[in-house]
Amino acid sequence: MIVGERLDPRMLGRLVALYEHSVFTQGVIWGINPFDQWGVELGKVMAKKIAPALTGDDDGADLDSSTRALAGRYRRHHS
Repeated sequence: MIVGERLDPRMLGRLVALYEHSVFTQGVIWGINPFDQWGVELGKVMAKKIAPALTGDDDGADLDSSTRALAGRYRRHHS
């Protein structure tokens, strides 16, 4: 657990840097590049499938039930 007095931009930056450093260190130990772009590209493909369900342009019938439920909750709270 990491505890700070308050969450401000400086503390958030420190937390992100700590996370990125730990990911990099694990990658070096395992001999992989954890920042390889294939994961970013996969995220873009997945986001394009989910985005219409978030905006209400699609009912998300082709998504799994958990993702559909989360998209519905997002729409209710962000419309």
